Amino acid sequence: MANNSNMPKGGDPRRKVIRVRFNFSWLYLILILGIGWLLFNNSGANPQKIEWAEVQEMFLSGDIKEIQFIRNDFKGNVTVRPDRLNKYADKFGGKIPPSSPHFIFLVSDKFDAEKEFADLNAKLPVDAPKVKIVMENDNRMWSGILEWIIFPLLLIFMWIWMFRGFNKNMGGGAGGPGGVFNVGKSTGKLADKEKVNVTFKDVAGLYGAKEEVMEIVDFLKNPQKYTSLGGKIPKGALLVGPPGTGKTLLAKAVAGEANVPFFSISGSDFVEMFVGVGASRVRDLFRQAKEKAPCIVFIDEIDAVGRARGKNVGFSSNDERENTLNQLLTEMDGFDTNSGVIILAATNRADILDKALLRAGRFDRQIHVDLPELKEREEIFKVHTQKLKIAKDFDLGFMAQHTPGFSGADIANVCNEAALTAARRNKKEIDRQDFLDAVDRIVGGLERKGSIMTPAEKRTTAYHEAGHATVGWLLPYSDPVFKVSLIPRGDALGLTWYLPDERKILSKSYLMDKMCALIGGRVAEEIINGEPATGALNDLERLTRMAYNMVQFYGMSDKIGEVSFYDSTGSRGYDLTKPYSEKTAELMDQEVKDLVKEIHDRTLLILTEHREGFVQMAKLLLEKEVIFSEDIEKILGPKAKPTEEINESSETEAEPALTESDDE
Repeated sequence: MANNSNMPKGGDPRRKVIRVRFNFSWLYLILILGIGWLLFNNSGANPQKIEWAEVQEMFLSGDIKEIQFIRNDFKGNVTVRPDRLNKYADKFGGKIPPSSPHFIFLVSDKFDAEKEFADLNAKLPVDAPKVKIVMENDNRMWSGILEWIIFPLLLIFMWIWMFRGFNKNMGGGAGGPGGVFNVGKSTGKLADKEKVNVTFKDVAGLYGAKEEVMEIVDFLKNPQKYTSLGGKIPKGALLVGPPGTGKTLLAKAVAGEANVPFFSISGSDFVEMFVGVGASRVRDLFRQAKEKAPCIVFIDEIDAVGRARGKNVGFSSNDERENTLNQLLTEMDGFDTNSGVIILAATNRADILDKALLRAGRFDRQIHVDLPELKEREEIFKVHTQKLKIAKDFDLGFMAQHTPGFSGADIANVCNEAALTAARRNKKEIDRQDFLDAVDRIVGGLERKGSIMTPAEKRTTAYHEAGHATVGWLLPYSDPVFKVSLIPRGDALGLTWYLPDERKILSKSYLMDKMCALIGGRVAEEIINGEPATGALNDLERLTRMAYNMVQFYGMSDKIGEVSFYDSTGSRGYDLTKPYSEKTAELMDQEVKDLVKEIHDRTLLILTEHREGFVQMAKLLLEKEVIFSEDIEKILGPKAKPTEEINESSETEAEPALTESDDE
């Protein structure tokens, strides 16, 4: 029979041994109980102070029920009869006190209590109620001292202990667990390889990015394949791209494919209000990663801690953040090349990151995760609609075509919003209209059903949107118009939806046509009403920004020339000096004004020549409130196409004819 050393001698073997160990957490409980006791002990009445002459008057008036006189404190407590309390309500601010004593009075050490109270009783009428007189000594002096001395001492002891623990924690190098706050300990979340169930199958689209990260997976699975030839495994990879494109999901997929532990932490988690916390957390994170190697450490939004050092001094300098960055650089350099730990980081502001962070040996690779293209959007829709009950005839390709510029997160939001829309309409399946309404809600905002426009406002809005649609339809390089709505959404009273081409390079002709479409609404108001209105504020803002970009950045101004003042490195920061002279600044302003005037005159000419068409479109919009591209085509004819597209189509049509004649 095995000997149980924990069993008490002569006791029952089934009996458990309970050991009570001292824990500093008990101090919290004692402190809370002490505060509660003080509050409860002192939660009695709040008596008002009166003079002895007032006490005599109240005594003879029959208002007093009891007087408690403390001999050794020369103080008296007065309790008023309940039926007489209203008489003294003004002394309590109009509120009757809930408990006694109601008044207190102080006297000198020469006060003869027995004689004074005997004289008052003798003066009372025979039929008046007697007043209870209690004279005693106060024996609670020591309890009062204990209340207000022991409690502060306990508080001071707690404060000293907390900061000793905190300093121990901060001085522990790797952020040990000894501190009361554990502020130096890494807040990174660890997902073991069994818990990481995301693979590349769950990541739709992102063909180029997935191909690059697959190499990282191969590094983790077969390190000898590369080290045997003398190669070094990359230490880190930086995922760069707009928000919502799937950078975090891609990092999880890498960990899931490699079947290794996955540490995830946000860049902002490193920085706290205490000095040295960020550096301590970095050390602790890398210590844990080494213990779990091979593994992946993912730092999301690394620009929160990796911003370039030494810039914007006096504006946004942050020594604590820079110290954290220095520690991060040191830890990445200190990694053994073949330790099996790879750092993945994500950001949408790679331009502001410190150059030391991006050099070879730290983040060896930059993987660009761009917005999904047409085919990729269709695949993303397939992933997010797997669990949705959609109509059988629903075409995901149609939705992919109508969501240009949407990120993966935006598409997920569209699918969820479509499901909610269908549920509100008590449908059993989600159809195309639910998805289109979801896109409208996300792009334009929530439909304001309670918004009431005057007939004049509705008429002006209709002509405004008709002006946008007419110019956009007639200009060849402008984005095709999909829908025009007169239903208020968000801050807008009306909206014109475009389906922009997914262009990588924007020509001057495209920018000019797009600017004409932007100002088309304002010009239409001038033609119909004879004066502009405030409804074109957003249009003018975008127009002005595009004009300045053309002049300052794209070199599309004849007078300024082929120069660009764009700062792609972000090195200028908050530099108050401009890279051009005042004369050049004035010239750029004048060029912008001339460009905007040219756009305005061109738009005015188009709408004047096609006044009948855009007026007809406005009337149709007032009638239906929503019109589509088919309606616009009936009024204005087919959408104008660029010259190069017409030439390409004509060449394509000519080739089969030549082939046929040759065959004959």
